[in-house]
Amino acid sequence: MLSKIISTFFGVGYLPQFPGTVASALTIVIYYFLLYRLNWIVFIFLTISIFLLGVYFSNMLQKDSDEEDPSKIVIDEVSGQLAGVFLIPPKLIYLILAFFIFRYLDIVKPFSLKKVEALPGGWGVMGDDLVAGIITGIIMHLILIFV
Repeated sequence: MLSKIISTFFGVGYLPQFPGTVASALTIVIYYFLLYRLNWIVFIFLTISIFLLGVYFSNMLQKDSDEEDPSKIVIDEVSGQLAGVFLIPPKLIYLILAFFIFRYLDIVKPFSLKKVEALPGGWGVMGDDLVAGIITGIIMHLILIFV
């Protein structure tokens, strides 16, 4: 039961359409209203904790499914999107841009993200999104530096 709650981000994964996109958008909203206030060390700890819980619980849920990466597992989008907004100022334009960059990377999977997705079990489910989030964060910080 707990694996379903965590893996589906409290049921978001059961939405009939675009559950990953909704999970990413909700993460942006939560960041905007709450998480950006966290100390950066606490934020990193939270993101890593969500990632590791996601690996564990999505691995359990994946074993009960016929799919390699079930669409109902959306906790990967949460940890990835959090990595993508790390230390980003809570301005809507930045957060919307980070959202779209992350979703693009998560869906298209450039830069060999498919190789990360091929890792076994929950590591593959969670790993590609975390790497997409880290790439998003790097792109966002470059934008903040040069714009």
